[in-house]
Amino acid sequence: MSGALFPRDRAVVAPGAVHVPGWLPVERQRELVDACRDWARGPVPIRHTVLPGGGVMSVQTVCVGWHWQPYGYSRTADDVNGAPVAEFPQWLAELGREALVEASGEHQGYSPDAALINFYDGTARMGMHQDKEERSAAPVVSLSIGDSCVFRFGNTETRGRPYTDVELASGDLFVFGGASRFAYHGVPKVLPGTADPATGMRAGRLNITLRETGLAG
Repeated sequence: MSGALFPRDRAVVAPGAVHVPGWLPVERQRELVDACRDWARGPVPIRHTVLPGGGVMSVQTVCVGWHWQPYGYSRTADDVNGAPVAEFPQWLAELGREALVEASGEHQGYSPDAALINFYDGTARMGMHQDKEERSAAPVVSLSIGDSCVFRFGNTETRGRPYTDVELASGDLFVFGGASRFAYHGVPKVLPGTADPATGMRAGRLNITLRETGLAG
């Protein structure tokens, strides 16, 4: 893995899927870490999501704007404590538009109204999946803070090959939309010990994904 010793170039991983290394400065990362810690305390606390088949996800998740549970969104966290989720702040929507401009040159009226914040400890994984609960086909904006990970970005037809493994480090931006909006993707490995304590993350990885749900109410 490259770490910080060598420059990492932005890359088009697939049509509509763009990786921008080091987009978030350390100060902005720390602000996001502080915000995520606030959201993790409630009104709906961070939790390991229970899947319909009874399995439990190894990542911990807290939501903003809309509450996600397999496989849909609601305004209240009926699978946790029934409380309304935290409101989606305007500054986070503006950050999403800035990210889309950086990745594609324009924000296309992007108006995210939901954020899923996933925390990975050193052993957590995310299986290959599609983000398809949204009614909008607007791009997904993904921000990484803390430990680096292997991010596996696949195709729209199958969880298997072809796919591309990308190292996502703290501060990296990854956007996928257009032809890649419904591509399978996952995190097969986190790289413990790669976090910069200056971000406020001494261990573990935060992944913040912004989405347009296309839902009303």
